[in-house]
Amino acid sequence: NKSQFEYMKERLADYMTIDSYGESHIVSIYYDTPSYRLIRTSIQKPKFKEKIRLRKYDTGDYFLEIKRKLYKVVYKRRIKTTKEEVDAFFDYDSNLDDTQIGKELVEFRNTYGKLIPAFLISCTRIAYYQDNSDLRLTFDYDLKYQADNIDLDNSENYDYIVDEDTVILEIKVQSAVPNWLSDILSKGEIYKSSFSKVGMAYKKYMTMNNK
Repeated sequence: NKSQFEYMKERLADYMTIDSYGESHIVSIYYDTPSYRLIRTSIQKPKFKEKIRLRKYDTGDYFLEIKRKLYKVVYKRRIKTTKEEVDAFFDYDSNLDDTQIGKELVEFRNTYGKLIPAFLISCTRIAYYQDNSDLRLTFDYDLKYQADNIDLDNSENYDYIVDEDTVILEIKVQSAVPNWLSDILSKGEIYKSSFSKVGMAYKKYMTMNNK
């Protein structure tokens, strides 16, 4: 919650640094089959799952990303692109570039067939990093979604995914979580849980529309 978020920011100041983007706004379009095959598979928590999304940052940069999770380890592959190029890609009018990642994106698209914008997820993020370490923390809040009339540039027709007091903390590290961080989390009564922004948006949308 927001009070735990303030506690974390105070304690992290001794160990980590806010990245150069500071507080930034991130908008992502998740693509899926018309039957929501990817999202429905994901929320069943299989050993392997994957998703594809277009992400836009405050800088105006666009990235098309494949995100995969295998045995609780997350892998992300992405290329820099434009909204127009991505539209052509999903219309099968373009294969983007000829790099290895580009080929993986083509394979993903061809495996699932017709993919359409399913959900737009919007959030505000603050990210922390530690020098000479692979440890990274991100705090996402003000989580909202669109499922109808999806538009990257329209900030009006959003619904909240969770209540406005909720903050999502993600800890990204290859090795073990350092003792100092474990201690901060324990004293703040902050515990690990499973959460998917697009999965939660899907469940809420289906409930609201009696689907």
